[in-house]
Amino acid sequence: MTKQDTTQLKVYYDAACPLCRRERQRYESWQKTAEGVIWLDVNTHHEHLLARGVVPRDAILSLHVEDASGQFHNGIDAYVLLMHRVPRLRPLGWLIGLPILKPILTYLYNFSVRRRLALDGRL
Repeated sequence: MTKQDTTQLKVYYDAACPLCRRERQRYESWQKTAEGVIWLDVNTHHEHLLARGVVPRDAILSLHVEDASGQFHNGIDAYVLLMHRVPRLRPLGWLIGLPILKPILTYLYNFSVRRRLALDGRL
């Protein structure tokens, strides 16, 4: 495990989204310990996000992860960082981060999030 894997991550996710809540539960069930990952509802942390230079609407449109140094990663990069915390997901994290796949997955991810939010009347 690398030093990056042992440092704390703050994951800003959309707790109003049933799929997002299920994904969080699945991730937590695969992770041996909950140490190192703090889950925060993006809908209730607007002030912190704004203070760190992240527009809350952007955080709703894409998963955001804050590493221990305070740097934010979003979208596929956030997923890659998070997946490297779970041994069974590391190969998938490596795969989705490949330069050939990342732009395609980013497009599909952005499309699906916008569609979900539009259907929920939140876009």
